[in-house]
Amino acid sequence: MIPFHPLFRNPHLQTIASHFWQRPRAAQPVVRRIIETEPGVCVLVESQRPEAAVGEIVMVHGLEGSGEAGYIESLAAAALRAGYASHRFHMRTCGGTAHLSPTLYHAGLTVDLAAVLRILRQEGRAPAFVVGFSLGGNVALKLAGELGESAAELMRGVCGVSAPLDLEACARRIAARDNRLYERRFVRKMRRRLLSTGRYVAADLAGLDSLIAIDDRITAPSFGLGTADNYYRTQSAIGYVDRIRVPTLLIQAKDDTFVPWRILDHPAVRGNPCIQTVLTEHGGHLGFLARGEYRFWLDAAILDWIRER
Repeated sequence: MIPFHPLFRNPHLQTIASHFWQRPRAAQPVVRRIIETEPGVCVLVESQRPEAAVGEIVMVHGLEGSGEAGYIESLAAAALRAGYASHRFHMRTCGGTAHLSPTLYHAGLTVDLAAVLRILRQEGRAPAFVVGFSLGGNVALKLAGELGESAAELMRGVCGVSAPLDLEACARRIAARDNRLYERRFVRKMRRRLLSTGRYVAADLAGLDSLIAIDDRITAPSFGLGTADNYYRTQSAIGYVDRIRVPTLLIQAKDDTFVPWRILDHPAVRGNPCIQTVLTEHGGHLGFLARGEYRFWLDAAILDWIRER
């Protein structure tokens, strides 16, 4: 794989700079599709396709993200240059779609992604490579584990970048003092999205100033999962990765301030021959800005891995 030479060694600088760094955009027109995944539930998929696609890549955004996230913009552009069709999958109520679903999304909700992958196959597309970023990585990896042997019908492979395989460990890490600014930003965005659904008022969210508090009062009960502890326990991909049977790539930085990297030492990860891990010393959370030719190293590394498959 292409070696990573960090542009910055400070994890916060990597995380923040990559968020604001100007990214290349693909020239191909974007086809916006509203896809019904369950009765009364619709999600947004934005697709771009070269003239003769050599494969399909489905990208899944992170917490409170959308298809406009920088890491998705640049991967889509790189994928299209390499001849791959790119599909930006939006989780329920994300990307301005609060009106399209009567329910929320959560870190283990896989039914919508599975439905979109099945629709692509019904349309004659090849099994897709699924790339999940942060929370989207947990969704993609959990789905691959749920499907087991049958995943190959829908997925050619799956990649998780900075994926919170252990949701409780990551929620508690984000709540740490050095991450307080990030958590405040996530909370503001979550509150704004919840209010935009029209199903909540400000009083419902009073006192919810952490991800764990929101998950405990809003997310978990909304899906019959009870408490945040039960939600994290049942929906973490670490409980499913031992069943993954398609080629899998996990990319993680040791200095990620959100995701404890030692989760990659879990026996479910180390014991699965389908899983390849790439662990860098630096990179932050979804950062990975590099010196030299490959400024957006993630794009080059992911596409390199996909081509090898």
